[in-house]
Amino acid sequence: MFETILYEVRKSAAWITLNRPDKLNSFNAQMHAELLSAFEKGDQDDDVRAIVITGAGRAFSAGQDLGEADAAFDYGELLTNRYNPIILKMAASQKPIVAVVNGTAAGAGFSLALAADFRLVSKKASFLNAFVHIGLVPDSGNTYYLPRMIGHAKALELMMLGEKISAEQADQLGLVTRMIPADGWDHEVSEFLDKIVSMPTKAIAMMKSNVQKSWNSTLEEVLDLEAEAQRLAGRSKDHLEGVRAFVEKRKPAFQGK
Repeated sequence: MFETILYEVRKSAAWITLNRPDKLNSFNAQMHAELLSAFEKGDQDDDVRAIVITGAGRAFSAGQDLGEADAAFDYGELLTNRYNPIILKMAASQKPIVAVVNGTAAGAGFSLALAADFRLVSKKASFLNAFVHIGLVPDSGNTYYLPRMIGHAKALELMMLGEKISAEQADQLGLVTRMIPADGWDHEVSEFLDKIVSMPTKAIAMMKSNVQKSWNSTLEEVLDLEAEAQRLAGRSKDHLEGVRAFVEKRKPAFQGK
């Protein structure tokens, strides 16, 4: 079905692997179309409880394949038609999205990792806001997510100076959910995903939505959002299971419903 990515459902997680390792998984038109389709596929599959995005080979993604660009290339059109729908799809996804950053994440690859809900990062990985080095500005949600995660001044520093930061530096800045050494990579990634897919997915989706809306809402509006989300969560099968498990002093078996 796909040529530039791999798609596989393993243990209730949809794994999307960027698969242009000879190009450091840089984005081209086909990959954009396939990536959007894969996110839609994972989001619509009731058996999928989480979506994973990672890269084949030694890179997560080096960003846009500049081989597509020429003197007449319209970057605004590129973003509007190809990148932005992916970032919006990730934000609207009802499933938690985990970026498994196995290597370099540069340019739009960095932005893609930022748009995920969690970032599991290899100690050998690095991040680079490379846009400034070719006279461009950060895009694909970079200027939205990065300052919200690390603050205004530090975000501008990474954007304007365009200096590569190591996994350790990214962790210190608060960009990393888990930093994982090479010798424990497969085990720790699997352990984290096992935890995520066992959680109440419906409640997690509402948490994600409410936090996004909170940035542009008043306190009163947020309180209303919380009340409505709690009303829906309180009617879910997962809530009933959680209460039963609490009373019976056992671990709940959530189904994401």
